[in-house]
Amino acid sequence: MNSMTSELVHYRNLFLMILTLGIGGTFQYGYHLSVMNSPSPFIKQFINDSWIRRHGTSIPDGSLTLIWSLVVSVFSIGGLIGSTASGFLTGRLGKKRCQLCNAVLPLVSALLMGLSKTVGHFEMIVAARFLSGFYSGLGINIHAQYVGEAAPRKLRGFINATGPMFVCLGKLCGQIIGLREIFGTEFLWPQVLLFSGITSLVQMVTLPFFPESPSYLLLVKGDKEGCLQALKQLWGDRDHQPVIDEMLQEQNIQKKGKHMGVLELIRDPSHRYQLLAMIGLILSLQLSGANAIYFYAYDVFHEAGFPEDEIPYVSLGVGGFEFVSAMMCSLLIDRFGRRILLLGGFSLMALTLALLTVTLAMQEVFFWMPYCSVGLTFTFIFLYGAGPAGATISTCVEIFAQAPRVPAFVISGVFSWVGLYILGMIFPYIVETLQHFCFLLFLFVIMVSGTAIYFFIPETKGKSIAEISQEFNKLNFRRQHKDTKTATSEGVLCSRL
Repeated sequence: MNSMTSELVHYRNLFLMILTLGIGGTFQYGYHLSVMNSPSPFIKQFINDSWIRRHGTSIPDGSLTLIWSLVVSVFSIGGLIGSTASGFLTGRLGKKRCQLCNAVLPLVSALLMGLSKTVGHFEMIVAARFLSGFYSGLGINIHAQYVGEAAPRKLRGFINATGPMFVCLGKLCGQIIGLREIFGTEFLWPQVLLFSGITSLVQMVTLPFFPESPSYLLLVKGDKEGCLQALKQLWGDRDHQPVIDEMLQEQNIQKKGKHMGVLELIRDPSHRYQLLAMIGLILSLQLSGANAIYFYAYDVFHEAGFPEDEIPYVSLGVGGFEFVSAMMCSLLIDRFGRRILLLGGFSLMALTLALLTVTLAMQEVFFWMPYCSVGLTFTFIFLYGAGPAGATISTCVEIFAQAPRVPAFVISGVFSWVGLYILGMIFPYIVETLQHFCFLLFLFVIMVSGTAIYFFIPETKGKSIAEISQEFNKLNFRRQHKDTKTATSEGVLCSRL
């Protein structure tokens, strides 16, 4: 107990910085994923009213669907652009200054949304959603890299897992803000982005008191004294020379120097399997079935007998459950490691999806089946948040050194946002065609992902980047390793002869 209290005191500034980064980083992404669900009927009505004022007639159904699809999808387009621009912006401004500039955009977005009804232009909502996507995409990349580079090795998993935890917190806050008792009403819906602006304003005020990423200061700026001061502020006043030596060793093993572009990373054979591992993990999350679970949640709760006006509050319980599971992941990840959470989580998620498919198919057979479906829904969300969701981000941060990490997250963002957009476009057709049997498709994806993780992704817990790179080099340079082993064995044979 005394040891834990001592650690909390030593790293108190680091934990405060994580909170500051989180409310302007991955929190924004989660918030904007959920906040538009409840007020969507009022926004559609506003679009129709604006159309009537301009053209004197109601908007055609096809045009309304098209405009609403634009409102939904432009978030992903903005996120893709923001994520892609993160490499250039963080390289030019540094992560701290870039995040401070990024914190201005939620204020602009909230202002556009807040004035849209007063001015009478639904185009302002489209612009607000685009900006929301841009600063969410940029903020996710900055947040993941910033906290990953500021984390001590023994707390690296916990701190990296706070990114998904803030995503879940953002989803939960978005659900709460969208309730009809708060801003989910006909008159107050333009204010739904106000909370997003407030959290960004808090970040703008507090973030200047914290330092830039220590590894960025040392490896990119060459500021050893600044790096030492940053470590002392975040990790406490102790001997940090071994950490600085490890950072310098990390720099020495990189061929590309301080900067590395996206094309350089793609062409570099020494990072081939790291890149494939990251892309595979990101796509596994996208196709794990979490979106399908949320899509079916309404029907599952309705079949279980929940009144229609109470279902939003039950869904709020699902969001709260996911947040609790993300907190569990952050507490477990440094104890059990990343591979255990990934493999165990995907295995149990596959079992849950199989059982859920059965219970949904037998809803009418037994009166207690709908309650089993509700329980399995909560179970899946818990397993997703406590396992793969947090462990994936931590693994993606840890398998790359300073130089390739920035372009790697640009590539990660492209796959994540493009995947989100494509999945959003085709997912309704998948559900319409397969209905609840769509879970079998996600079950297959999870099984393939688990197999690939078992064979190709090493454990990163407690390892330096040099040790992790050596593990991946066995795959990146498999032929050379095989030739070396063959030559060694032949040499031993000759010496014996």
